[in-house]
Amino acid sequence: MTYSAMTKVQPKWNGKEKHATVPKVRLYVERPEEKHWLVHVGHVTDRGRWKTEPHAHPAYGQVIFVRSGRGVMNLEGSSVPFEGPCALLLPTECVHGLDYEVDVDRWVVTIEVAYLAQVNAKLHEFIELWAAPRMIPLADSTDNGIAFYSLIQRLKDETQSDSVGHVVGAEALLTTLLLMLLREASLDQTTSESATRNDIRLVDRFRKLIDQHYRENLALQDYASMMAVSLVQLRAACASATEQSPTKMIHARIITEAKRDLIFGNMSVEQIAFGLGFADAAYFTRFFRREVGQAPSQFRATARQ
Repeated sequence: MTYSAMTKVQPKWNGKEKHATVPKVRLYVERPEEKHWLVHVGHVTDRGRWKTEPHAHPAYGQVIFVRSGRGVMNLEGSSVPFEGPCALLLPTECVHGLDYEVDVDRWVVTIEVAYLAQVNAKLHEFIELWAAPRMIPLADSTDNGIAFYSLIQRLKDETQSDSVGHVVGAEALLTTLLLMLLREASLDQTTSESATRNDIRLVDRFRKLIDQHYRENLALQDYASMMAVSLVQLRAACASATEQSPTKMIHARIITEAKRDLIFGNMSVEQIAFGLGFADAAYFTRFFRREVGQAPSQFRATARQ
């Protein structure tokens, strides 16, 4: 697979000045006949040290299997060390950079986002697995690393096959791979045992709407109306599935984007505030301080150190 920074988002402020933000990378495969694909498995064989600057994939989820070697992942501005065998799970739009040490053996599974949603619908725990980026160690047992490597190879063979049922076969292997990651991951126990499948699906829909509209300062009732549910239903589902209020979930998404802009961008605090739908930069500063514990300028200085 080739990685190419095809689109670098540069929003205009006041219709004039442009400011660089996190690069949005669109992945593509080299062979034209593979233009339309749902899952792609690649073996990266670069020799020596290899590094990527922080970027995000707007339309793909990704699992990077580090078979051997070590490195550091820049994950939303924080440094996360890793050592093989392990898996790096990177949801859509997750901002990440990778600094591999010499000759790291790694396999990259890239999954188109709509297809990933289809697979995740099979098990509500999959939705929780992809709710946040993760480094999942596979080193507790030698067998774990060997089994995961075998799954990766079989998935690669199936995606390249024209045999009868290869689509079904690939989906089954991908499901098995994610199930293994789920069992190895230490997930935060945020989902209540009393949460129903409908609650979890409703909250997943709500998260997707937040991603689309968090800059627009919509009222909570607007989200409920788009989902054709009452505010009471929305609040109950969020409390059951995440132990958070819907307002808190919206605020968390705004803070995530604000942190990204502060760490990786060159916009002023005022420009970031306006870009996130705040009419008043002072109110944004108070909001950020309340949620994070630091003023935006303090957070930027600390994170960039």
